[in-house]
Amino acid sequence: METTWTETTSSSFRQGVQAGVTIAIGYMPIALTFGLLAKTTGLTLVETTMMSAVVYAGAAQYIALNLFAVGTGAFEIVLTTFILNIRHFLMSASLNEKAEPDALWKKALYAFGITDETFSVAAMKEGTVNASYMFGLGLMAYGSWVVSSAIGYIVGANLPKSLQESMSVALYAMFIGLLVPALKKQRKTVLLAGMAAIINSICTIFLHISKGWSVVIATLAAAIIMQWFVEEREAKQDE
Repeated sequence: METTWTETTSSSFRQGVQAGVTIAIGYMPIALTFGLLAKTTGLTLVETTMMSAVVYAGAAQYIALNLFAVGTGAFEIVLTTFILNIRHFLMSASLNEKAEPDALWKKALYAFGITDETFSVAAMKEGTVNASYMFGLGLMAYGSWVVSSAIGYIVGANLPKSLQESMSVALYAMFIGLLVPALKKQRKTVLLAGMAAIINSICTIFLHISKGWSVVIATLAAAIIMQWFVEEREAKQDE
């Protein structure tokens, strides 16, 4: 009986590792770029690696770099990151419905490794998922992100000084690259981005609010206003 349980656990872990290979490969260029940009922002190798190891949130880490660059305070950075990653509550709750019964500490441990990509893979898997599968899946994604971030930093440290300084522009190019595909798909995204930009400009230029708090206010206000418009529109359609 014990042998069967061990084999099942090992098989689930192996399946998770195999499913995580494609995620690990996909994370490499993004994490390498993050490490490279972290170097140009002024972070040390240890800080960059620890940020990927502890925060482990791609888009949030890029935004944090931008906030670091403009001198934003720690509280504003943490709050912005929290708002950006609040969707993880929903992903974790949804995946919990698909997860097999396990010890709470195991669920808490593999919940740390839930990202948009690992959630998608786990959610699409036929049947249920267990801790062994999630550990294998998360280990591949997490290891790739942390190691590639460190490698990206080391590579960036060996680039010519002039090229390192010019790489700061890549941070804004990255955000544009993430935003443009979404703008093409949904008009709502265009309105949301435009509204956030306007609110941020008003807070910064006219109200003289710090850049960090301007980002937080613009993010929350734009999201709330857009959600209100969507609900009002749906209510009118129902009538």
